Amino acid sequence: MGEKEKSSLRKRADAIKEFRCKNLIAVLEEPNDYKNIGRTIRNINALGVEKLYIIDSRNKLPDDWQEIRSRKSLAKASVSAIKWTFVKRFNSTEECFEHLEKKRFVSIVTSPHIKGEENVVLHEGDYTQIRLAVWFGNESRGISELAIEKSEFCVNIPMYGIVESLNLATSTGIVLYEITKQRREFQKKYKRGQKKYQHKAKHKKKED
Repeated sequence: MGEKEKSSLRKRADAIKEFRCKNLIAVLEEPNDYKNIGRTIRNINALGVEKLYIIDSRNKLPDDWQEIRSRKSLAKASVSAIKWTFVKRFNSTEECFEHLEKKRFVSIVTSPHIKGEENVVLHEGDYTQIRLAVWFGNESRGISELAIEKSEFCVNIPMYGIVESLNLATSTGIVLYEITKQRREFQKKYKRGQKKYQHKAKHKKKED
């Protein structure tokens, strides 16, 4: 990579920094298909999600982040987004929840069907929790009972066709678009509020 290209990428990184969604993690629970992992990485990078966690009990992926990034299959499926995305793997759902709970993250799960004790239609939910992890289930089995049990609520994408499910890459794109849109609006409002407060405090200090 030439210096000119590096400079261009640095400018792009600086320009999008304020639009990244802080403390937002997407979680893939036991994905089967490398292509789906790669396409999800592309989605979360494009939408400004901070991190991707992958539950991988069959050890399909290496533990080391740099090794994950060097996988040609993921680089191809993600259209090189893997190079700019933080990915962490876990051996089990339990291990991932333990890590998230320690970091005080709220978890929600996604499903095309009503599954949790509390179920929310995608566009009616509030996703502005300070630390949020959004779980997506296996391509064929869906989300696990343990993940449903440990989550705050289950998000459903409304379906109006004969087919009542979407592939993993499409689901992550639709769900995370709504969530990142809300969080960006919230971050912008919060930032404006902070500036207003700082301006008032500064003005008051001058008067004193």
